Amino acid sequence: MGEVGRIVVFGMTFISCNALLDLSGVHQVTGTWMGSITVPCTYVPSEGFTQQMLSWSVERDSSTSTIFRRDDSGDHILLSKFRGRVSIPKQSPGNASLLIENLEMPDSGHYTCQVIWRSTDNSLITREVTTTVKVVKVAATKPIIRAGQLGLTVPAGASTSLTCEASGSPPISYRWFRSVPAEKAVLLSSGAELAWHSLRPSDSGTYFCEAENRAGAGAVQRSDAVQLTVTDLPTTTVALQRNVATTGGHHSTTGRGESSDMELTVTGSPRVAPSPLLYGPAAALGGAALGALLALGLGCWRRRRRKEEPLYEVAFRSTAEVALLHTEVEVPVKCLHEETCSNTEKTTMKDRKGPEYENLVTAMESQYEREGI
Repeated sequence: MGEVGRIVVFGMTFISCNALLDLSGVHQVTGTWMGSITVPCTYVPSEGFTQQMLSWSVERDSSTSTIFRRDDSGDHILLSKFRGRVSIPKQSPGNASLLIENLEMPDSGHYTCQVIWRSTDNSLITREVTTTVKVVKVAATKPIIRAGQLGLTVPAGASTSLTCEASGSPPISYRWFRSVPAEKAVLLSSGAELAWHSLRPSDSGTYFCEAENRAGAGAVQRSDAVQLTVTDLPTTTVALQRNVATTGGHHSTTGRGESSDMELTVTGSPRVAPSPLLYGPAAALGGAALGALLALGLGCWRRRRRKEEPLYEVAFRSTAEVALLHTEVEVPVKCLHEETCSNTEKTTMKDRKGPEYENLVTAMESQYEREGI
């Protein structure tokens, strides 16, 4: 009975281990072209059994090829067309699922997951599970519109965008339209994003987009319309004083302590006045430049007036020369003798005509002719 009991216990343990090491999967999975898919393959780890090797193979057109293999030396992708597109979790015991990215139409086929365990007595246990993978193209779904960070109510001058999003097999083409009352919608652009760099109030309106792909057999999906509102810039009222004069400590134009004011409406965001430290040097330089310009203009005006006015020659003559020109003029003549003259003699030049007088008159007449007098 003891030996029979040991055989029964060994048999039950073997059966339970086989049950625990059984692989779990699904019969079929469907993936979208250019999308990703996970082909499940899992088991429950059992004490005393160590995973020795894991492999994935694909059967297509009556031929089988090994895609992936994991053993004591590491992971190996044996089929070049799957390199960079397949992976299996490493830090998850019991999970041997295959992830396939960027699905292509030829990826459709029968995928087999095979796991080999080694027991403590060096015996090997092999399990397999096969799943059919089908890759299809999916028509574009109804798109949705996502507004920019500022939402659908945006101030004038700001930048914003609207994005059209649809799911389905790529490539998906997008078009943007603007609704016009009682008229056909206006086509604005092609592309998933409709952007404005500087909004204007005239950009306010109703917008919608359309999505389409080749898998949809020409079917066009239209989004719900959205209303974009562009608000005007805020207005700022600034009070300005004009005709300001100082009279008795008041600003007035009449000298009676009254002031005359006016209001100016400015459209736009208020701006902070610059610091006097910034415009003080600029004002000083501007005043100096203005003074130099006025001085230059005054100099030019004076020179112009001088050119336009007639010129007069002024000659300073001694009393003796005047007497020589007008012989009838009486002039005082100082005594040339050593004795002091008590009285001033008066003599007439017509009594003293001589060769020297004639020569002096001739020379002065020649000088007058040269000077144009």
